[in-house]
Amino acid sequence: MAEEKKPEAPAAPARPPGPPPPKNPGMVTGTIDGREVVVKPGTTVIQAAQGAGIDIPYYCWHERLSIAANCRMCLVEMSNAPGGKLVPSCQMPMAEGVAVKTDTPRVKDQQRATLEFLLLNHPVDCSICDQAGECKLQDYYMQHDQRPSRLDIPKNVKGKRIELGPRVTLDQERCILCTRCVRFMREIAENPQLGVARRGTRSEITTFPGKPLDDPYSVNVVDLCPVGALTATDFRFRGRVWFMSSARSVCTGCSRGCSVSLDYLGDTAYRLRPRENPAVNEEWMCDQGRGTYRPLNVDRVLAARVGRGAAPRAASRDEAVAEAARALAGPRGRPGVAVLLSPVASLEDLLAACAVASQGLGVAEVYAGGRADGWQDDFLKRSDENPDRRGLELAAQAFGLRVRPFADLLSAARAGAVQALWAVGAELPVTSGLEPLLAVPALVVQAVNAGPLADAATVLLPASPHAETDGTFVNFEGRAQRFEAAWFPRGEARPHALLAAALGRALGIAAPWSSPREVWRALSGRLAEGALPGFEWDSLPSAGRRRGQPPLAAGTVDGRVPGLRERLAPAGSEDVVQRRAPSAW
Repeated sequence: MAEEKKPEAPAAPARPPGPPPPKNPGMVTGTIDGREVVVKPGTTVIQAAQGAGIDIPYYCWHERLSIAANCRMCLVEMSNAPGGKLVPSCQMPMAEGVAVKTDTPRVKDQQRATLEFLLLNHPVDCSICDQAGECKLQDYYMQHDQRPSRLDIPKNVKGKRIELGPRVTLDQERCILCTRCVRFMREIAENPQLGVARRGTRSEITTFPGKPLDDPYSVNVVDLCPVGALTATDFRFRGRVWFMSSARSVCTGCSRGCSVSLDYLGDTAYRLRPRENPAVNEEWMCDQGRGTYRPLNVDRVLAARVGRGAAPRAASRDEAVAEAARALAGPRGRPGVAVLLSPVASLEDLLAACAVASQGLGVAEVYAGGRADGWQDDFLKRSDENPDRRGLELAAQAFGLRVRPFADLLSAARAGAVQALWAVGAELPVTSGLEPLLAVPALVVQAVNAGPLADAATVLLPASPHAETDGTFVNFEGRAQRFEAAWFPRGEARPHALLAAALGRALGIAAPWSSPREVWRALSGRLAEGALPGFEWDSLPSAGRRRGQPPLAAGTVDGRVPGLRERLAPAGSEDVVQRRAPSAW
């Protein structure tokens, strides 16, 4: 009997071809508006577009917050979208071979429709809105809509001046519910004090009943708000941003040294805003730091004075410097002279002061003044509320000077061992027990603001704050950061470094510096090797273009028309006379 043949197994069906290998192994390659982009896996479409210089409008997205995708302003066409639907570019990752289109008629019509819905109940009160001039609703309306409203019924009415907390005021009618503020408080501040209440067109941002928005980082929600809904109570209705200029600066509130923008008009500071710096503060800052602009405007020492008590008299700056030199020259090189340095002064100021202290006064040690310690958290704020403590240590080390605490100076003054004191900066860490120090026979003080030490000075010299000079702060991590002058020094005030240079010349030493830049070039070589790795003094874009010229703004707020960008020097001031000199300081 013949063996039966087993039936052959049916051939396996052919599998569809797999995806082609990536064009760039380890990366994702696609196209946006016909332009090839190569990005890391997980990069969203909106991030890829930004890297390629392609602008996609958005409201709710923020690279440091979770993705909400609720504003629908960033919808685009993607070749892999299910059903050919428009998809939010802030949420969708780039995929290999995908083609993205951001400028088709369909996308443009969606953007126009989104704006129409956002503006449906939005009040047309731009002329009185604090956000006017830096508002994304204004900008995108001009770019993507420019059509009149079709609403023929009254707009929704909501609260106009709601105090969410001591520092933030909410206008609910202007809110577009992007929820950036809610996500910031939950994810960054880790204090979820904001939420969305009610539903539909009556939805609104609010706090929990009986709980104010009192977090120490609360004003960051104002920076995040893309419209005029959240406003800083301190800045509200105080100035128009298109008239203001902005200088790159550093917060002096603590030793963190957050990178900030100092917004000013003329010679008046109006606010501080965080400036993005991933190595220091990302783009946040604490509410206390925002208030450090106020001493730039009030209680300033603007004229020199000689004498204390019942017989003080006004004097020119040169006359006061000469008197200071006479007062300090008596005990020069003897134990009776002391030098007090403030860590609120810049590194250039402290280098110049240490040079004069060592070579002109012959001291071997200096005392550290500055502000008292404050609160600290595990986010940004440091307990040391002085921006340049590390800079003081470096400057003293450069000249072989020992740094001693302020308490030792008080003890020496109480024992009668201090006959003459030169204070570079009048900030003091204590407010009581100062009587022996304030009674020192020869008290020469360089002060920015009035205070106990400035009031008791036998010779008072007006000093410029960081807003009126170029310079450097070194934060607690040893990171050097440059700041630039916003406006001309007020009155007779000049930077600590130049006052120290004038005093040094009066004491008979070589101190030819006429600007902070010259101080840096002459003295920075004394710093310990590797003290400031990678630091370049002329790193700011404005550096090198302002010698002998009025201070130039770093750019107006949000890149808008300069407006009153520059301020002429006061008539009759030496700034006008020295305009052709290496520096106008």
